Amino acid sequence: MAKIKSGFPGERAIVLPAPVIEEFKNTSLGKLLHITDIGFYPNAAFHFRRRSREEAIQYILMYCVAGEGWYETDNQLQKVNANQVFILPKYKAHSYGSNRKNPWTIYWIHFDGEKAGFFAEGLEKPLLVLPEKDSRMETRFKLFEEIFYTLKNGYSRSNLEFSITALFYFIGSLKYLTTYRAVNHSDQPQSKRDVTDEAIHFMRENVRKRLTLKDIASYVGLSPSHFSTLFLSKTGYSPLNYFTHLKIQEACHQLDFSDMKINQISMLIGINDPFYFSRLFTKTMGTSPSEYRARKKG
Repeated sequence: MAKIKSGFPGERAIVLPAPVIEEFKNTSLGKLLHITDIGFYPNAAFHFRRRSREEAIQYILMYCVAGEGWYETDNQLQKVNANQVFILPKYKAHSYGSNRKNPWTIYWIHFDGEKAGFFAEGLEKPLLVLPEKDSRMETRFKLFEEIFYTLKNGYSRSNLEFSITALFYFIGSLKYLTTYRAVNHSDQPQSKRDVTDEAIHFMRENVRKRLTLKDIASYVGLSPSHFSTLFLSKTGYSPLNYFTHLKIQEACHQLDFSDMKINQISMLIGINDPFYFSRLFTKTMGTSPSEYRARKKG
């Protein structure tokens, strides 16, 4: 079954067996696109890789959702910030690593196939993917989870084909970012601006990060004090308490529908201390994460 590598607290990674890859890449779908490795590294301090041209035998997509890092190709160093994604080309020597003072949190996929170069074109340089009104970023992250857990459940033909079909959509949502976001636009006339709704959308899109009150207030263009007053008046919660509830809601979803360990879920929603996460979860839900997971629902 899946080979899960370890090295960073909360990390998840799968390396597909070489015989499985060889067989699948000779199918009509697999020859177009196939995954060889996939993973998520939260707060990956000291993460570093270097590959020669001969070792760089797949394309590598890296999506930095928090922190900072860098990569180097053709003797050119490129800095990577939060909300940036890039694809390293096949057959090109490269190195990359995390910023030690502000380590990155990354989703990553190694892939190859006849269409791999097509999807990589234009993403050799970091693409900025900012949370906006119609960004649908959380939809993309959930799609990544679908790919990961489908592969973790085994390498049946249907699992492999589903994961690749989803990968087409995942990378396509980045390559055609404007079109992907436009799908969510409403044909209805826009109503008066609601800063609370905009702030909640921003929180949802960044539920896996650590946001401050200033971050949220800046997004809607208000001072922290004025924004807090408006938000509390409409929702009955302070902005940061509301954000905490969204994080716990996401944690509940992962406890219900994934087999991630509690410390992995904690890292996924941007809480580095699993003990603090457990206390916060218990305070919010009235039960511990492990008790919640064991409870019969539905």
